[in-house]
Amino acid sequence: MNQVSIATTKPTFKAQSPWQRGVAEFKGSTTAIVGLVLLLVIVLVAALAPWIVFQNPYDLMQLNVLDARLPPGTANIDGGYTYWLGTDGQGRDLLSAIIYGLRISLWVGIGSALIAAVIGTMLGLLSAYAGGWVDALLMRLVDLLLSFPVILMALMILAWLGKGVGNVMLTLVVLEWAYYARTARGQALTESRREYVDAARGQGIGPWRIVVGHILPNCLPPLIVIGALQIARAITLEATLSFLGLGVPITEPSLGLLIANGFQYMLSDEYWISFFPGLALLITIVAINLVGDRLRDVLNPRLQR
Repeated sequence: MNQVSIATTKPTFKAQSPWQRGVAEFKGSTTAIVGLVLLLVIVLVAALAPWIVFQNPYDLMQLNVLDARLPPGTANIDGGYTYWLGTDGQGRDLLSAIIYGLRISLWVGIGSALIAAVIGTMLGLLSAYAGGWVDALLMRLVDLLLSFPVILMALMILAWLGKGVGNVMLTLVVLEWAYYARTARGQALTESRREYVDAARGQGIGPWRIVVGHILPNCLPPLIVIGALQIARAITLEATLSFLGLGVPITEPSLGLLIANGFQYMLSDEYWISFFPGLALLITIVAINLVGDRLRDVLNPRLQR
């Protein structure tokens, strides 16, 4: 009798890196993918604004007062093109103005969040590692900043500094760095008690090499989540300040300023002047928050719902 030998092979599993696992988990959320696609489209459109809009809404030579406050879908007075979202009180194409406004809003939000993240993270790590009076002083300053109403502090600072994109970014950095500092300090205190830090000290590695090379990488996940959500918060704060007249100047308009420009026409049923910039702001904030919420779940599985 012929004997049939059956060769059995053990399945092989390829280990995934933390980055690959994170990407796979991120792809598991449809809402996060939708938010990421929306955000990429918004950033791309804003970056390509000078090449995709037919009108520079802040070039007076391209404006015509006879085209002011035209409803959506109306052709301009010369019949050359259509105002798909209408025009504002100065005759500017609202779609072009929104795309240019997105550039300022994104620049202010992303720029201020990144600067605040660097400053806050470094101060938080310094507070955790130095301890003593340095830790006490920095944390009391953080407590003081976090105890005041954000919008009130922003109004006070801008009333002193004046309007301008740079001044708005500086104000947002002052208001935001404390969140990063407190989170970085808490994470650093936890990581500094782990065995790998004791091993690094035993090898004679210097304090700052331990902080930057060992502790900081393990503090990044929660800081990344805070950064994503702080971008949305910064864009919202900038829009609020511009709406109140203390944000960016009229020559560098953001979405908040566009909303403010159309507010006076709301009672005359010319809703589109404020509605469409407000809708663009809402979509931008929702897209960022969807991505930020998913990042929080991926980087901290205990928070998954």
